[in-house]
Amino acid sequence: MARRHQRRETEIFSISFLDCITCGLGSVVLLLVLSDIRTPQSDNSQEAAATQVAKLQDELVDIAGQAATLNSQLKARQEQLSEEKAKVARLRGDLSDVRGKYRTSKQEADVANQLEGRLASAQQTLTEEMKRVLGKGFHRKKDDAIGGIPVDSEYIIFVVDTSGSMVNYGWQMLIQKLQETLNLYPKVKGFQVMDDEGGYLFPGYRGKWIPDTPEQRKIVISRVRSWNAFSNSSPIEGIVEAIRTYWAKDKKISIYVFGDEFTGPSIDAVVKGVDVLNRADASGERRVRIHAIGFPVRPDAPQYTSIRFATLMRILCAKNGGSFVGLHDPERRGPQFQFGNATQPPEQWPPVVAPPVRGPVVPPKAPPAVLALSQGLPVAYTDASKPRSY
Repeated sequence: MARRHQRRETEIFSISFLDCITCGLGSVVLLLVLSDIRTPQSDNSQEAAATQVAKLQDELVDIAGQAATLNSQLKARQEQLSEEKAKVARLRGDLSDVRGKYRTSKQEADVANQLEGRLASAQQTLTEEMKRVLGKGFHRKKDDAIGGIPVDSEYIIFVVDTSGSMVNYGWQMLIQKLQETLNLYPKVKGFQVMDDEGGYLFPGYRGKWIPDTPEQRKIVISRVRSWNAFSNSSPIEGIVEAIRTYWAKDKKISIYVFGDEFTGPSIDAVVKGVDVLNRADASGERRVRIHAIGFPVRPDAPQYTSIRFATLMRILCAKNGGSFVGLHDPERRGPQFQFGNATQPPEQWPPVVAPPVRGPVVPPKAPPAVLALSQGLPVAYTDASKPRSY
């Protein structure tokens, strides 16, 4: 009979198992020993936190400063916006005023245009008598004179005698005649005022034209009232300066000489000098026109220099396409010159003898206007009761 082997019971906690367990624990301990496992210290954590807090506080201060700056800028912008709104409101008010004025001026312009149209129609309508006298083909020339003075120039220059006799005796009359002469030219491209020595009323405009505006004319008249410059009572220097400085081929210029005396050595020398400078072109037209107005001197003063001035300017005006006007003494309440046509027909004009260029001297108390009359020049003056024209 076969022999049955009996099984041995296996022990759970045998020597081999314990060895394995022991080795495993030993390896774990060895790993823990070999590995550098450290925990963060609390001090380092506090320092980092303090640093972070300080950084955030600094940022907070910066943000507060920026906020204050932005608030200031915002306030300034708001004030600027308020000012701009106020300016816009003012401009709207000004715009309303301008629109109102424009409507008013437009209405006035319409009325003026209507009146101008009626005036043009009236001017174009000639009676049968006028047609018979003037002829059907009559047309007024573009350069026709007003009161004997051609007003076709685009630029005008005044050469004024600023001597003591003028300033102390005839200055108010000079200002009046200056205004009247400007009124003959409602609008020019430019004008200039200088003394008979060639000095300028406005030195800043030397070599330039004074712009023609109503305000500028008022300023000129105001400055002339207090003008005080040296003068030798000889207009030749001012005439020469005016022609040399301002003449140009494309400009039509007139020179107005205002004075009462000529104390230069020779009338012929002045006339020849002006002829050379203001020479005529191929058509016989001079570079500039020269007009003159003679003012009276004191009744008790010698009249010889005033006679020489009238003689000189009569010749210069006749040779240079201009007109000469002599004025009476206003203190004597005599007849006064005016720019305009005479009312009497030519056959009723009284005879007048023009003084020769060289000859006997007229008695001292003779009025400068009579001495100034030239043969054939369109010069007119009127009396309160009996208008006369020469």
